[in-house]
Amino acid sequence: DIVKAAKTSHGTFYLYFSNKEALFAALVADVADEMADLAASLEPITADAAGREALRAWLSRFSELYERYGPILRTWTEAEIDQSELGRMGTDLLGELAVALAAQLPAPKRAKARDRIDNDVAALALVAMIERFNYFVLSGQVGADRDAMLDTLADSVHDAVFGAAAEHRPRVS
Repeated sequence: DIVKAAKTSHGTFYLYFSNKEALFAALVADVADEMADLAASLEPITADAAGREALRAWLSRFSELYERYGPILRTWTEAEIDQSELGRMGTDLLGELAVALAAQLPAPKRAKARDRIDNDVAALALVAMIERFNYFVLSGQVGADRDAMLDTLADSVHDAVFGAAAEHRPRVS
């Protein structure tokens, strides 16, 4: 019972929300606003170790936000509400993150065989990987500690963007 968990009365709850769906919509709007702020905070990503560290720091902020709003994000994801307004908000949010990432990626320098890769589509694929990996760790489907998750994501995204030119900090064994 939401009212019991919030330690409030039914009257107080219904003073602010017409039903549970209205509460959920308000919570989703809060998450979407914070995710949009996070997307806007992404700085240019460079091929050097400093670029990889800046990316890891951004991924850490993403992970913190994902952890803070985990129950809402899991419910949002698992509800499969893509035909509703909330579903459209989720799609728009992933799109915003992908646009922010694409804007910070260097212009593609590809060999002829790879000229068909679209930076926007590639950025969306990377955002999907980042979001799903956080979801799997948070939901307990993947057993990885936070540092291992962040290092793996930072290295994977950095390598995907820069390939052989990517520089990483040395790992401590």
